[in-house]
Amino acid sequence: MTDVHNKITMDSGNIMDLFNRGRPVRVCAPMVRYSKLAFRCLVRKYDCDVCFTPMIIAADFMRSAKARDSEFTTNKTDRPLIVQFAAKDAQTLADAACVVSPFSDGVDLNCGCPQRWAVSEGYGACLINKHELVKDMVRHVRNQIDNPNYAVSIKIRIHKDLRRTVDLCQKAAAAGVSWITVHGRTADERHQPVHYDAIKTIKDSLSIPVIANGDIKSMQDVEATYALTGVDGVMAARGLLANPAMFAGYEETPLQCVWDWVDTAVEHGTPFSCFHHHLIYMLERITSQPERRLFNNLSSTSAVIDFLHNTYGST
Repeated sequence: MTDVHNKITMDSGNIMDLFNRGRPVRVCAPMVRYSKLAFRCLVRKYDCDVCFTPMIIAADFMRSAKARDSEFTTNKTDRPLIVQFAAKDAQTLADAACVVSPFSDGVDLNCGCPQRWAVSEGYGACLINKHELVKDMVRHVRNQIDNPNYAVSIKIRIHKDLRRTVDLCQKAAAAGVSWITVHGRTADERHQPVHYDAIKTIKDSLSIPVIANGDIKSMQDVEATYALTGVDGVMAARGLLANPAMFAGYEETPLQCVWDWVDTAVEHGTPFSCFHHHLIYMLERITSQPERRLFNNLSSTSAVIDFLHNTYGST
């Protein structure tokens, strides 16, 4: 955990103030392998308000110092930051929250991951059917974190019977949850259209902020989602991978953003595979098929930088 060993405590005030700006809060989603420190630094340069870490399994995090060092890396500029945990018991989640709370602005409980391994372990989307457990987990974190401004949130998918989702959200709100992120699909749905009407129903049933997630790929999508649902924030995943400058209003990744990623990734010592994969996503819309084929087969940072210079020039 970068800087954590030095016990540097970072105070960035109350994250809830972000919801009082008169526009939807712009959030970078938790993404396995991708929403790590270097990428969070990049999207923050382009008007992203809040970033989530990738999902961290709380039990592993508490069991192993090695896991803590590899899974949670941050620095002083990496704020506001939400640490997302997968957990299935209240005490483990609360313990993990206590470890990261001096270096973050909140923790989020993953109640939406639909992957079979997660659900079979009792994590992720199966928690939307365990209302009392989710309520207990939220309350436990609330009771163990001294800072009243520290956020405790949940990220969910919806039920086919939306009344069950509303009941879950109202129970979580009663337990003290700060906001709820709603991915507008059921656990079984992958690429089906987002149920904006369901997100609106959930938003209308709560007095706490709601963040919409699912198919946010441009600022037009941000505005359309806001108009359809009245939510307080929007969370993007694949949209930001393809265009990290999306929240700044760019239709496709600007060349400056590509070079910013090169600089940021090199500065943070990002492993080549991660560095390269991010660029594959970013360049997909702006390269020809032969260029993509060539680029995707490159195998070193120097080869990537040479390709970018030769193809696009420097900024």
